[in-house]
Amino acid sequence: MSSSIPTLDAQALLAQVRALGEVGSGAPGDGRTRIALTDADRAGRDLLVQWMRELGLDVRVDRIGNIFGVLHAATHEGDRQPLMIGSHIDTVRNAGALDGCYGVLSGLAVARAWRAAGLAPSRAIVVAAFTNEEGVRFQPDMMGSLVYAGGMALQAALDVVGIDGVRLGDELARIAYAGELEPGAIAPLEYLELHIEQGPILEAEGQSIGVVENLQGISWQKITVHGTANHAGTTPLRLRHDAGYAAAAVVAFLREHVAAPSGGTTLATVGSLRFEPDVINVIARKATFTVDLRDPDEQRLQAAERRLGDFLVELAQREGVEIETERLARYEPVVFDAGLAAEIEAAAVRLGYASRRMTSGAGHDAQMMARIAPAAMIFVPSRAGISHNPREHTDDAQLVQGAQVLLEVVRRRLANVQGEGRLC
Repeated sequence: MSSSIPTLDAQALLAQVRALGEVGSGAPGDGRTRIALTDADRAGRDLLVQWMRELGLDVRVDRIGNIFGVLHAATHEGDRQPLMIGSHIDTVRNAGALDGCYGVLSGLAVARAWRAAGLAPSRAIVVAAFTNEEGVRFQPDMMGSLVYAGGMALQAALDVVGIDGVRLGDELARIAYAGELEPGAIAPLEYLELHIEQGPILEAEGQSIGVVENLQGISWQKITVHGTANHAGTTPLRLRHDAGYAAAAVVAFLREHVAAPSGGTTLATVGSLRFEPDVINVIARKATFTVDLRDPDEQRLQAAERRLGDFLVELAQREGVEIETERLARYEPVVFDAGLAAEIEAAAVRLGYASRRMTSGAGHDAQMMARIAPAAMIFVPSRAGISHNPREHTDDAQLVQGAQVLLEVVRRRLANVQGEGRLC
């Protein structure tokens, strides 16, 4: 018999997390790799769509490849006021099993709870999986939700060329996920996202639930230094125009003069660095690297960008090199909806889970969706703060607790709307 109260099926959720984690998996210890719009990503998408259809959800795909599973409301009015739960299923290389996927599958768990109870919700519940959140192959990251929220033109996104030289729109068509729905056509009344923290704070403080109040601003740049290749043994230091040295100077400057003076709020990372000709006994003629700047305060983030820009001008003059910069992504800090954050905190209290308010250091689809609807996020702990790594781990009990909080929040939000009915 079905229950009249939507209840979490924890075992089904954990089984789906494990099953999706096998898609794109490599050798033991290598994690899984489902980079956006690859064959592995298509396999993950196919599995997700299969699960959505098994629940009787109305599956729709938009033109940027975002996937939506709609549990329709008991009334037409309820369908016009959907509550969306989302995240992503693409990964970085050699990833853990939880980043993004846990949030999407927890959304499915919420829809499953209503199905098992034999109820049609008072408002439609939409489970979303957004395209290219990680931004490994195509940039910017969080592209699917960015296009959906109107922050990037659809055609511009489709025309993006990836690091492997292929066009995004062509790859969407190749894997059969170039849908017909216009991005933004399903307008959520509210948006929720459940995610692993990807940081050490909750575990270190013994907290079960993170109530995410805001999200850091992010600035991504690609910097190219053009120097002069020459013999490593015959060219005096004073006569060098060394692209490699200039790149190293920027890395040191970011740590010592951008990140350190902020008191820890500004984070600066060089995550990719390439030299040409990449030969041990030749001075580098070219260096190409990325800079990732983050801060929860927009003014501090702008100040960090200015300090870096001024240093690049001074460095180019001093070393006799040319320096080019290209902006890859720029997102202002986001403050999430206070009412939803309070609802999450109250749900944790009712369920007896210790919680804390916090800032997200990573970017998420929720920051894009916050442009068009009240949005908030729920975090669960990450062991040792490890993510984007095969050793990414959250205990099953903690995953279940996060999903229970999500379900409790959804139940409360939908309880405020008349019209919930039993399925025929």
